[in-house]
Amino acid sequence: MSQLLLSAVRAGSGGRALRCSCSLRAARALHGSSSRSSQGRSLLMAAGAAMVAGLAAGYSHFQRAEMAPRSLPPVSPQGELERRCEGFMAPPVSGLQELQAHRADMKTQMELLIMETQAEVCRALAAADGGATFIVDSWHRTEGGGGVSCVLQDGNVFEKAGVNVSVVHGYLSEESILQMKSRGKNLKTKDGKLPFCAMGVSSVIHPKNPHVPTIHFNYRYFEIEEEDGNKQWWFGGGTDLTPTYLNKQDVVHFHQTLKDACDKHGAGYYPQFKKWCDDYFFIKHRGERRGVGGIFFDDLDSPTKEEVFQFVESCAKAVVPCYIPIVEKHKNDSFSPEDKLWQQLRRGRYVEFNLVYDRGTKFGLATPGSRIESILMSLPLTARWEYMHSPPPDSKEAEILNVLREPKDWVQ
Repeated sequence: MSQLLLSAVRAGSGGRALRCSCSLRAARALHGSSSRSSQGRSLLMAAGAAMVAGLAAGYSHFQRAEMAPRSLPPVSPQGELERRCEGFMAPPVSGLQELQAHRADMKTQMELLIMETQAEVCRALAAADGGATFIVDSWHRTEGGGGVSCVLQDGNVFEKAGVNVSVVHGYLSEESILQMKSRGKNLKTKDGKLPFCAMGVSSVIHPKNPHVPTIHFNYRYFEIEEEDGNKQWWFGGGTDLTPTYLNKQDVVHFHQTLKDACDKHGAGYYPQFKKWCDDYFFIKHRGERRGVGGIFFDDLDSPTKEEVFQFVESCAKAVVPCYIPIVEKHKNDSFSPEDKLWQQLRRGRYVEFNLVYDRGTKFGLATPGSRIESILMSLPLTARWEYMHSPPPDSKEAEILNVLREPKDWVQ
């Protein structure tokens, strides 16, 4: 499931599109007051980091003003959770009360992680873009759950950037069950039904400049309950890079950052998941990979739930440092019309993979209450297909093609 299938699940018109241009606390008030309005649109700020800094400054001022020689009362777990949620792009899907009531549950831990990851990435992208605004769309799924989709279009640096969160539950469709069984899952259904809970964060970022690569990442948690009450769980995800032109220094930085995150949890993780990524993002009918790889894994359910979660958390935290330095390095590079044409042709390949092979796209379309806008969020605004196009030998366009046809080991 390379594109987060789960962010695609929503029914009808339960969404509210919000633009990021005011403080998060004020936005939450607007968000709540407009949830039943026919307009259902209010404003949020993508650069929520400034708000967090403001809160921290206010708290420091309070501490300086407190002259009594006694320590402040301890922060309650509920207050800690509320403050953590204030940094999100929108209120959590499950709601504060439910999260607090199940604070130790893995589903709660994962929802907090994906909401936090969404906010961190959106703020980093907004800062790199220099004036970008995200449409923040909180949506509800009739069959159970909902999500938050954050999308930027026509920014200064990014043509299209989407960072989606979904937290959904209900029953898997027969097609989805068959897809899981084809991957070796032994699932016991009751009357053909299988209750599930799934959540994750998924993102695809398409820059304007051909010298800034596209990036995709997603991290997810899946849980099902079988007929006899037995529960199965697993994690999946990955991060991969798709440059238009090859810059070896950038690719090494990208892979090294991911390797460092993996190595904290096991020396074998990076080489295993790097190969898995190269194999998964393969456009069979073209005989080439979608990009220069990264890491990819699915159905990860050992050694323990907590240990796998910590590994996923490290990978999610590596997204900003593995990508944003590359954006800053190249976002002002000059480029020619020929460079832009090659970018459009490579984007055509990106579209081909997502629509023909991507497991997440197929799963999302097969899930009841699918939200088409979120499923197709990964597609670029523009792409191009030319009949029998072939770059000249020894050109910089041919250089990247050679790498896509024969994956390389970028770090040791």
